[in-house]
Amino acid sequence: MERKAVGIVIFDDIEVLDFCGPFEVFSTTRLDDTKRQEEPSPFEVKLIAENGEHVCTSGGMRVSADYSFEGCPRLDILCVPGGWGTRRELNNPIMMSWLRTRASEVELLTSVCTGSMLLGFAGLLEGCRATTHWKSLNWMAQSFPQTTVIRDQHVVNDGNLITSAGISAGIDMALTVVARYCGEYIARATARHMEYPYPETNERRIRI
Repeated sequence: MERKAVGIVIFDDIEVLDFCGPFEVFSTTRLDDTKRQEEPSPFEVKLIAENGEHVCTSGGMRVSADYSFEGCPRLDILCVPGGWGTRRELNNPIMMSWLRTRASEVELLTSVCTGSMLLGFAGLLEGCRATTHWKSLNWMAQSFPQTTVIRDQHVVNDGNLITSAGISAGIDMALTVVARYCGEYIARATARHMEYPYPETNERRIRI
């Protein structure tokens, strides 16, 4: 298959596993596991920050971006993680405008945790089914009355939009994307390589 360009948005006070989980899934995927060192992943993953500089995560990790918003190349898949920093980014018109523009261009728009709130405030969840971290489900329902909030699913598929529950759910979301593009066999092989249990059920793991 033709390599897919995956862009993961990063910003200050982002949750580490929100973006590192999907990054690991996409970067470790192989179509032929016996040629793991010889062949690249079918997904080319890049980190994108507004100014193309370092960001500091909610846990204090400093992360360097590959591209700025302005210098970001064409993307096939966009992943929007969450974390405490989303509260600030909701009021960032540059972030909101960039998300709207890129969402109209990509094949697949995805989010992890409260990254879906960024999508919602950018006007990208209207008329859609979506989810978020269990602590933010009511916030989502109150903020976006035209969105059907799914409370009992870990990953929610709605056409070219995939949203997922909190933090570790980004791994499952990314495996869902791998299965969509490469088939379930490759997605299962990716999870096995990571020593991560492939999700046999889509039930939300936290009882609410």
